[in-house]
Amino acid sequence: MKDTIGKIDYTNYFWQDDKVRLRSIQPEDWEGDYLSKFDSPARRLLECAIELPPTISSSKKFAEEDADFAGTNGRIMFTVENLEGRSIGGINLNSIDERNGTFSIGIVIDKEHRGKGYGTSAMRILLKYAFLERRLNKFNDYVLEGNEGSAKMMKNLGCVQEGVRRQVVYLNGQYLDFILFGLTKDEFIETIKAERTYE
Repeated sequence: MKDTIGKIDYTNYFWQDDKVRLRSIQPEDWEGDYLSKFDSPARRLLECAIELPPTISSSKKFAEEDADFAGTNGRIMFTVENLEGRSIGGINLNSIDERNGTFSIGIVIDKEHRGKGYGTSAMRILLKYAFLERRLNKFNDYVLEGNEGSAKMMKNLGCVQEGVRRQVVYLNGQYLDFILFGLTKDEFIETIKAERTYE
């Protein structure tokens, strides 16, 4: 099987760009999930809480339940890997409201791979899928106050800061805000056109 995978021509593959590839979660991805949960500052920004210590059994359960897009929690879960095939994080399409055309995306990139554009690349691929294949119209999300990396990524994607929900999370002894971001399908298409102009 490994020999076959090494021979795949990804040249025209929708789920890849020049930095990352998205693929289904596999049962063996449990270890990456488990290890990432020891990065408490990142988990705090992602979950807006301090989680209980991670367990191998919960990570194995997560990977098994969501393998091959089988999850039933309303999320479409992907593993993010670099072009060498190494897992570097995860991303999911969630909060899908088909009637109103809205959705959100959750993403985590492993510590040693942050700040290299992998998250932005993965987000672009999933935004393209949501807007241009699923016919969704509006991406809505929030960034916890102090999460400068995610706020920068949102702005790089062309998202508009739409407001602030004040003091909605109690974390590390203080109340923090949610910074609200949004992006419409038309804005996304304009961003793509502008990037092509500079290529």
